[in-house]
Amino acid sequence: MITFPVRGDYIQLDQLLKAASLVDSGGAAHAAVEEGLVEVDGQVESRKRAKLRPGQRVRFGGEEILLTAEAG
Repeated sequence: MITFPVRGDYIQLDQLLKAASLVDSGGAAHAAVEEGLVEVDGQVESRKRAKLRPGQRVRFGGEEILLTAEAG
């Protein structure tokens, strides 16, 4: 499980996959979402730029990311 602090109110799904080093580029993130390989809160997510907020969970490539509020 990867814990990822969200700066601000949300992070876009494609940005999260890249920031968490699960893909090498934004294009790879878009391809993964288009292929139905990414789940948000247990459901396949088809929106590349879905706005994700603290408390949500993302699953991709055998990894699970828990979004948390950035401390401070």
